[in-house]
Amino acid sequence: MLTAERNKTGSRTLAYLRREVKIPVPEKRRTGKGAIRVAGGKVFNIKNLNVELPLGIMTAITGVSGSGKSSFMYEILHKNLRARYERKHRSARVFNCASFVGAEYLTRAVLIDQSPIGRTSRSNLATYTGAFSPIRDLFAATEEARLRGWKANRFSFNVKSVAGGGRCEACEGNGEIAVEMHFLPTVYVTCDICRGKRFDQETLTVKYKRKNIYDVLEMTVEEGLKFFKDIPAVADRLRTLSDVGLSYLRLGERATTLSGGEAQRVKIASELFEHYSVGTRLQKTIYLLDEPTVGLHYDDVVKLLQMLNKLVSYGNTVVVIEHNLDIVKNSDYVLDFGPEGGEAGGKLIARGTPEEVAGNSQSHTGKYLRKALRK
Repeated sequence: MLTAERNKTGSRTLAYLRREVKIPVPEKRRTGKGAIRVAGGKVFNIKNLNVELPLGIMTAITGVSGSGKSSFMYEILHKNLRARYERKHRSARVFNCASFVGAEYLTRAVLIDQSPIGRTSRSNLATYTGAFSPIRDLFAATEEARLRGWKANRFSFNVKSVAGGGRCEACEGNGEIAVEMHFLPTVYVTCDICRGKRFDQETLTVKYKRKNIYDVLEMTVEEGLKFFKDIPAVADRLRTLSDVGLSYLRLGERATTLSGGEAQRVKIASELFEHYSVGTRLQKTIYLLDEPTVGLHYDDVVKLLQMLNKLVSYGNTVVVIEHNLDIVKNSDYVLDFGPEGGEAGGKLIARGTPEEVAGNSQSHTGKYLRKALRK
């Protein structure tokens, strides 16, 4: 399966068991419940596109590079959905098409792309998923912290010491100090006061189950699951990260070090936790994903597929741009763009179940999908 080791510099080295996992095709395809209908779509190489996107199922958008997949996803689908659900983008107009109907069947739209989950070193896996708040509460509830009158903010590296925080003021809780270099990029060196631990020495004396706050942030998701198994507020969040194949990441993993694929799966895990915690309130959501299998091992593709199907089982819609045939053949519906890229693309060549697209002789995707369905 997937393991990870860390060398002395802290970089990840992934060791994969070279084993191909056979992903079976579902015996029955799910059918849509309503649809988003786009008429007269026109943007970049897409001209006069008319398409129906089924809701309540998983749809794969396929085609060669430059065929119009991203143009349809971002410039037509996402822009129009955002205009209907997001307050700061709300508008009655339609974007890049003559008409856009069917959004009334949904309650929200979520774009899960490969953009970073945070742009500073202060954002990490624990803070993004919300696991850090209950962890800090646990440390604040220890006997030693209560005797000293410390609150949860004492265990935050974002709160100044004068405001009751316990961060290292030499590096301001970053664990690193920036050294400006003339005519060269800024160099970051480990703080020689806290030695990269981000907290002052006094704060690190407080321990929960013989671990201080720095030790907890250095745990992997897998280790954290065992350590916090009796704390649902933490364990449930970590379990969703493990379910999407991220058990090797550290809880304090800086957002800026995550790859695009890892950031995308962290976002999926956060959405899954929201469903676990609030249930039906998040139904009727449409999730838009852009090639989530990039860089994934076969085992992780299986986990990702399970998570996407779980989102659909909650009553949501999943739309994914994908080249990976394991994902395409396990989708309920396929929209295939082409036939080529650039000016020779922008047309909807085939639509329907994977079997129907595989039977389309004009579809490049269909040619390879036929082989994949026979496996």
